[in-house]
Amino acid sequence: MNLDLGPRPSFAPQIQAEVELGQLLFYDPILSGNRNISCASCHHPRFGTGDGVSLSLGEGATTLGPERRADPDNRPEQRIPRNAPALWNLGADDMDVMFHDGRLEADPAYGSGIRTPLEGDMVAGFDSALAAQAMFPVLSADEMAGHYGENDVSRAVRLGQLSHPGGAWDIIAGRVAEIPEYRQRFDEILGAAEPIRFTDIGNMLAAFIRFEWRADDSPFDRAQLHGEALPTTAARGQELFYGSAGCSQCHTDWLQTDNRFHAIAMPQLGPGKAARFETHARDEGRLRVTGNPDDAYRFRTPSLRNVALTEPYGHNGAYATLEAVVRHHLDPVAALMSYDRSQAVLPGLDGVSDWAVMDDPVELERIAAANDLDPIALSDGDIADLVAFLEALTDSAAAKGRLGVPDSVPSGLPVER
Repeated sequence: MNLDLGPRPSFAPQIQAEVELGQLLFYDPILSGNRNISCASCHHPRFGTGDGVSLSLGEGATTLGPERRADPDNRPEQRIPRNAPALWNLGADDMDVMFHDGRLEADPAYGSGIRTPLEGDMVAGFDSALAAQAMFPVLSADEMAGHYGENDVSRAVRLGQLSHPGGAWDIIAGRVAEIPEYRQRFDEILGAAEPIRFTDIGNMLAAFIRFEWRADDSPFDRAQLHGEALPTTAARGQELFYGSAGCSQCHTDWLQTDNRFHAIAMPQLGPGKAARFETHARDEGRLRVTGNPDDAYRFRTPSLRNVALTEPYGHNGAYATLEAVVRHHLDPVAALMSYDRSQAVLPGLDGVSDWAVMDDPVELERIAAANDLDPIALSDGDIADLVAFLEALTDSAAAKGRLGVPDSVPSGLPVER
């Protein structure tokens, strides 16, 4: 089955020194307020560059993946409201929309070249939206910054001192600059004794992500480019995907995403996406970015590359398996109303309510009313074929990693392996 998928995704060439520096920073807890969490805590290759749970536990938790647990001496205040997104192909040149709600994207209309809710704090220096997205986790109390009063970064964040001189970004960059190996590596890239800015850290992280998690050599790619045959079940699934099942209406082009926003009545769990002063538990998705009521409960179409490795699925990880999330798409409203809560993978966190929305009939009706997808009838065999096709989007070489997890990092802090 030959498909017209448009131009192949392109990736900017990388400088190896930047990639290697970005690898060390990615796995180094020095970027977190309490020096106890790295980017890899929630985006680990062991879990397909996610963390294997529906909603992460960030600051105040220990260990990795489904085994992650709250630290009884400093427990998290809440779960992270959304599923940790996979990092596959975020370095492709046209992947310039970040996060489930697209709150950060490349936009030349803005002085920094990037549109974000933090526009007032944006500064020039990030080389891409991928580099700029690094600023969000380190400024989040629940993800990496820590809770107010725990450290100098969290105090700066609470006071609104972000990109200001002496603010959170400067504090983090200063920590890195004080470590001799990081200072030497940045000297080789920036020039001797040039100041290390947080934007430089973001750019190094982006260089590593572009290199390490480029995934564009799957059986699907080889079938399209070189005529290699897909397994029979995957070939049938491909015909459904690009035909009567209608999946390609949103999962378009080579990376199977239109980078747009759609409402598909996904069940909601966890604390919801709300400001600290708000009390509701719902997550209205794109609406929180645009303010447009028509964007309620819309979320960005995820790329499906290496999707077989990135469970659980959905903007909040509501479904534990590929088959389950495929079945949801067949009749989203019916699936919402009959959702099996055992699908959620939620590490223990005492004293929190994960099901406020699912227990509220009014909220369920709002989610259902926003749904974009019409019901479609597929057999169990059809669903199995679709899953087989999705598995054929796996780039096994990329999944093994190129640089891998370092044995140690320059700060001397523990590396989560």
